Amino acid sequence: MVRDNSDNMGQPPKFKVLTRANIEKAPEWNRLSAEIQESVKTVSTVLPFRVNQYVLDELIDWDNAPDDPMFQLTFPQRGMLSDEHYKAMRTLVRNGAEKAEIDETANRIRLQLNPHPAGQLTHNIPTVDGEQLPGVQHKYRETALFFPSAGQTCHAYCTFCFRWAQFVGMNDLKFAAKEASQLRKYLERHPEITDVLITGGDPMVMKAKFFGAIVDEIIKVDSVRTVRIGTKSVAYWPQRFVSDNDADDMLRQFERIASAGKHVAVMGHYNHPVEISTPVAEECVRRIRSTGANIRMQSPIIRHINDDANTWAELWRKGTQLGCIPYYMFVERDTGAQRYFELPLVRCWEIFREAYQRIPGTARTVRGPSMSCFPGKCHVLGITEVGGQKAFILEYLQARDPSLVRQPFFAKYDHAATWYDDLKPLTKADEKFFTYPEPAPTQTVSLTLDREPTFIESN
Repeated sequence: MVRDNSDNMGQPPKFKVLTRANIEKAPEWNRLSAEIQESVKTVSTVLPFRVNQYVLDELIDWDNAPDDPMFQLTFPQRGMLSDEHYKAMRTLVRNGAEKAEIDETANRIRLQLNPHPAGQLTHNIPTVDGEQLPGVQHKYRETALFFPSAGQTCHAYCTFCFRWAQFVGMNDLKFAAKEASQLRKYLERHPEITDVLITGGDPMVMKAKFFGAIVDEIIKVDSVRTVRIGTKSVAYWPQRFVSDNDADDMLRQFERIASAGKHVAVMGHYNHPVEISTPVAEECVRRIRSTGANIRMQSPIIRHINDDANTWAELWRKGTQLGCIPYYMFVERDTGAQRYFELPLVRCWEIFREAYQRIPGTARTVRGPSMSCFPGKCHVLGITEVGGQKAFILEYLQARDPSLVRQPFFAKYDHAATWYDDLKPLTKADEKFFTYPEPAPTQTVSLTLDREPTFIESN
């Protein structure tokens, strides 16, 4: 049961957001070199940038910036754009170009960054009575995703985020639903869906009463057994569940779901152990768990941020100590700034294995490294030899075609491969796992612009 927390926390902290428009007002900005400042200002014309005072004050080690993992996680970096794209945007910024010109060039670059990978915009959007539901995704038989329009931002943006296209102002790239009645209708017609993931953005930026309106619709559907809530707030603004004005009201929404006989799973996006190590972050976990919800920990493995086994082992040990459930280590997806954050699959597997060897059995609920590619969640099980050939051992943990799940298969070993599309089947028998028949698209998307991009070289 949620206890009122207002009497023992003193004056609640106020949420203060900083973006490209006002980051210079933060005292910490002056600790960065002119070169780093320019790169932040340049890259953030293309990719989203949003941070808050809690992240600046409590999570970033400014004595170690710009190499600090939390700085890398929240501040855009020079290497996130190709040289050609970076020079084009830097020239516009240096020349004081009009916003319209900056936006036009930025949009052209964005369309080259695979803004919606794995069929999100073309194959996953369902229909009801012949009408598309642009705020719903249905890729796997048992799970539907819901994107409430009021949850299309976050308390801070991750630089690696595969949903970056939600935040850059290009409406054709957004998933969003204004209300949940159509979702309910779809769920009632598809009783195979047992899990609903409310995601975004971050639904925890919503007021509790608006989140409650979504809950009202979902809990009426008997076939739904689990409500998942995808959120980074547990790391970037744990005050959401501790001292915000409606923190208790939000937690009571979790209790409502549990009281309706549904399982509540908070999918906590924790990328580094520092995010779960502050007193308020620990109190956040305690209060969420007091509602009957559990917290599952997931993150991609990301170069510059958590690409070592000690970091992962510490994250899983700390989470388990607080009662969280280590869930997934993902591979950085093929979108946005992937080139800056990606690691070879063999290195991802080595780091996972080394970290897994250092944790107790209670933390070995975690799975990975896993790629969320078009056919499904492709799990790298290891490396072996088959018929004298070195190979990756793979399986699907989830798939569009459920019959493919947990069938081991092989791919030719490639030390440079960083994503599923880099892999080739080892044998004839493995080809069916790489020639997955695509279903008919649910939407035809045209994201062309009037003319070809012009990139201006800077001196």
